[in-house]
Amino acid sequence: MEDLELVVKKTSELSSKELLNIMQERVKVFVVEQNCPYQEIDTEDENAIHVELKRAGKLVAYTRIIPHEDQKHISFGRVLVVKPYRKLKLGRKIVKATLDQIKKQYPTKDIKIQAQSYLQEFYSSFGFKAVSGVYLEDNIPHLDMVLKITEWLA
Repeated sequence: MEDLELVVKKTSELSSKELLNIMQERVKVFVVEQNCPYQEIDTEDENAIHVELKRAGKLVAYTRIIPHEDQKHISFGRVLVVKPYRKLKLGRKIVKATLDQIKKQYPTKDIKIQAQSYLQEFYSSFGFKAVSGVYLEDNIPHLDMVLKITEWLA
């Protein structure tokens, strides 16, 4: 898919239409598809950086970056690919774009994520290492993974 546009905006820079579209897709994937009732829109969204891949102006893949200014790490999550665009390796593209954005904005910080456990191999392919055992988060198996700054800038 050569016709993808990368859009990176803080929450405050999003139009109300853009924000609503992001939230609709997140609820579709993380609440409805995964049958997981939880507070999908949270306080982290206030200061998040939203990374989107768009095709013809429509959202096809998404992540949000969460700055932790008072800590030595940055995190990202809510990684999704809109259903009709799955199986096109857009998950890999959106994660790479997210990592590139973090390197640009936060070049001195490690990246720590809470990954769904079935995606451990996927995130390991980017250099992430598991730093916890598997635990349940909203009834879904997760594990903590870290990409150390010394390893991802090498």
